Amino acid sequence: MRFSSRLAVVAMAIISAFCLAPMATAEGTTSPERGPVTHLPIPRFVSLKTSEGNVRRGPSLRHRIDWVFKHPGMPLEITGEFGHWRQVRDRDGVGGWVHYSLLSGARTAIIDRDLSPLYSSADTQSQINAYLEAGVIARIETCGLAWCRVKADGIRGWTTKENLWGVRANEVIE
Repeated sequence: MRFSSRLAVVAMAIISAFCLAPMATAEGTTSPERGPVTHLPIPRFVSLKTSEGNVRRGPSLRHRIDWVFKHPGMPLEITGEFGHWRQVRDRDGVGGWVHYSLLSGARTAIIDRDLSPLYSSADTQSQINAYLEAGVIARIETCGLAWCRVKADGIRGWTTKENLWGVRANEVIE
């Protein structure tokens, strides 16, 4: 490895560490961090735009491909930014660097609990439209504090946030 390549790797490690460090406010509470490139909150959820997405060890085409994500719409959590690259991870914690053009702001979630009921309204006493298997990718339409309206395989309905990976417990999506 050339000296300049090692220096670049060290610089990227420092930048990644800085991007992931929480920022404290004057009151001592932690505020949402903003990405240095997009100024959007970090971490945040996005989805895979394409049917294939190369996941690299570092933020450039020179870095080795470690994985290939193969599910369009798969929710991913952005944990860092560097130029046109986003550091992401999936629900299993697997991740790396992905070019921003492969990502979409469309919100999706993975069903985390097997046979999660999909209700006709945000009420456990309402009719059940379907049961969703663990691993199903659903598009998020809206989320309140406890419930999300999702669409999976053409079926719409409501499920509790605890059944989903891809939305924060206190997050509201309109």
